[in-house]
Amino acid sequence: MKESTASKKQSRWHLYLSGEVQHVGLRYTALYLCRGLGLTGWVKNLPDGRVELEVQGEVSKLRQFYMLLKSQPPIHISHADIAEVPVVSGERSFSVNPFVSTL
Repeated sequence: MKESTASKKQSRWHLYLSGEVQHVGLRYTALYLCRGLGLTGWVKNLPDGRVELEVQGEVSKLRQFYMLLKSQPPIHISHADIAEVPVVSGERSFSVNPFVSTL
């Protein structure tokens, strides 16, 4: 059975995650999952305790990424703001920003 054309469409999600999301390996778990799924983007910690990320790829793989990320202990995502944003053409990898950004 073939996947629908909609699930193969390229999309980019911008996420703000809150809960037990810092100091639990979320950024490097995201890196590992994105590499395995062939997704691109970036992730960083925010000074208010949330994690911000953008992830890009096939819609079905974005959904799979989010479900896998949510199921990784000790990560506990209590709230996620997810918005679709424009695709970044030419992006080839997923990166971890090791520094806390300023608001």
